Amino acid sequence: MNKLESGIFVRNSTLAAYRALWAMMTIVALSLGLVSPAFAGSSNEDVQTAWRLLDYVAVDYRGAVANGQIKNRQEYAEMTEFSSTIETKITGLAASADRTSLIAEAKAFRGLVGAKAEPDDVARAARALGTHLLAVYPVPLAPAKAPDLARGAALYTQNCAGCHGVRGDGHGPDAAKLDPAPVAFRDADRARERSPFALYQVIGQGLDGTAMRSFSELPSQDRWDLAFYASQFAFTDSDKGEQTWKTDAALRSRISNLATLAGLTPAALGREIGPDAADAVIAYLRTHPEAVIEEKAGSLTVAHEKLQASVAAYAAGDRETAKKLALSAYLDGFEPVEPALAARDATLMGRIEAEMGNLRAAIGRGEPLAAVKDRVAVLDTLFSDAEEVLSPGAASTASTFIGAFTILLREGVEALLIVVAMIAFLRKADRGEMVRHVHSGWVVALIAGGITWAIATFFIGVSGASRELTEGFGSLFAAAVLLSVGIWMHGKSQAGEWQRYINETLGKALSRSSAWFLFGLAFIVAYREVFETILFYAALTAQGSGAVILAGAGSAVVVLGLIAWAMLRFSAKLPVSEFFKYSSALIAVLAVVLAGKGVAALQEAGMIDIAPLSQVPRIPVLGLFPTWESVGAQILTLAIVVVGGWYNERLARKSVTA
Repeated sequence: MNKLESGIFVRNSTLAAYRALWAMMTIVALSLGLVSPAFAGSSNEDVQTAWRLLDYVAVDYRGAVANGQIKNRQEYAEMTEFSSTIETKITGLAASADRTSLIAEAKAFRGLVGAKAEPDDVARAARALGTHLLAVYPVPLAPAKAPDLARGAALYTQNCAGCHGVRGDGHGPDAAKLDPAPVAFRDADRARERSPFALYQVIGQGLDGTAMRSFSELPSQDRWDLAFYASQFAFTDSDKGEQTWKTDAALRSRISNLATLAGLTPAALGREIGPDAADAVIAYLRTHPEAVIEEKAGSLTVAHEKLQASVAAYAAGDRETAKKLALSAYLDGFEPVEPALAARDATLMGRIEAEMGNLRAAIGRGEPLAAVKDRVAVLDTLFSDAEEVLSPGAASTASTFIGAFTILLREGVEALLIVVAMIAFLRKADRGEMVRHVHSGWVVALIAGGITWAIATFFIGVSGASRELTEGFGSLFAAAVLLSVGIWMHGKSQAGEWQRYINETLGKALSRSSAWFLFGLAFIVAYREVFETILFYAALTAQGSGAVILAGAGSAVVVLGLIAWAMLRFSAKLPVSEFFKYSSALIAVLAVVLAGKGVAALQEAGMIDIAPLSQVPRIPVLGLFPTWESVGAQILTLAIVVVGGWYNERLARKSVTA
């Protein structure tokens, strides 16, 4: 590679990396749920609007029609309009395997309304269509933490009492001026058909044709606080509900998490345990939502339930649903506790992760039902082991310290290797003034990590899929950039005119747009590790002593500092050619590792299918996972490294003979 070619390579790589950086930032935003990802289907807004209208029709249709006759023409016109809008919204959703059946259901639903069907029939059809819609196009169904009813009361007084009344009776000072009249939250018959999730949706989007405006400016957690507060007006027998809740283990298993409670209507629960008991239990849980999350920290109830539902769907011949439920068992049931489990027993965590991948692959291959049941039985045993490991009593001071220390050390070393190599390279090139751009990159990554933590804690929450997507795309992006940089650096180790290249070509390149390249690469490699570290530490904080965690983190920082110092000291003593040989080799290894990790993360998020490779061991630190896809990505990356090295050697020989 001559000087001109090298200069063009650096400038083109810089421009490509600059563009890719912004693409990566967009991907991060998509995967965190800050904007709606195209691959996940249509916009959440259209899904939420359709679901909200279905919920509204299910409750209010009986005020418009009775015995096949119109009771209220204005109400019926509204029901007709809403049923048409529902069909339009569902028809416009992004393509999916189940969209055709959803459209058919929406048409049939509009036909029921048009035929003035009985209210019970319309309500059942609306609920069924709403459930199917959320299964195909999931939207957030639960708050990130237990709602704060004191906060909800303050928000209600400030924003709602003027219309709905201080007591939720619909007789606020402004109610008389409104047509239609505001909803009376104390209306028990109506409230029995409403879930907190339904109220959350209306609060966020408003209700067309009424005075109910959108309060989308409120943070998500505030809207949940308000929804739960408004949902408790109609139900008062909290003491009886508490007694039932604490003595009925089956009921606690039935309502085992905030998502179930948020989507549960008293009417639905009443069909299981009786209307009076349901009203009492709902009265207790909506005023004490924290009760459903007081199970032990290591509870994997959701994962158990999803796996059983997956087996049931598989037995019924619905392989696609079984696969989706198996994926949900991982993302919604196991993945939330994965960081804590990895800190306490990484081997067990790896076994569960591998077995869940094997289960999805078995379902995809159409293995016999008995084989699928055997795999689920193995997972149930592993889950029981995990629950013991994750129990509060299992968390010793030593295990918490070691977890905090090893997490930060493990994640930090990976980023450190790349960042320190960049700094050493710039010093070798006598471009010390450019080092600040590298430092800016990793410092901004730390700040972005703090913002991510705040968003995940107070606003949207970071789902299992979001985490895996961020890790997957981040790893693949970093691997691609490292490949190009590593091959280029290997080429420089072959060149005999390195110093003149530095003075003439690289100096010019580094004085222009490379600042963005340096900043971007440092940001991406650091942010990926910061993102994962935040999730691990959040899990530890929920289960361990803060002082011990800080001690572990502080110790890891000291060790990382020593490693960075040693690397910089060692690299300064190496001749330029040797430095580039070692650096290019290190970067090539990291690229192979990140390629494997990236594909594995996307497999865990359900974006890439899993084809098990039993002969290959599972070594996460090397990015090695026993699947054809992840190993194939590593082989491809290694092949690119070999071809790039061969090409550099060929150019070097030509340069010598010229």
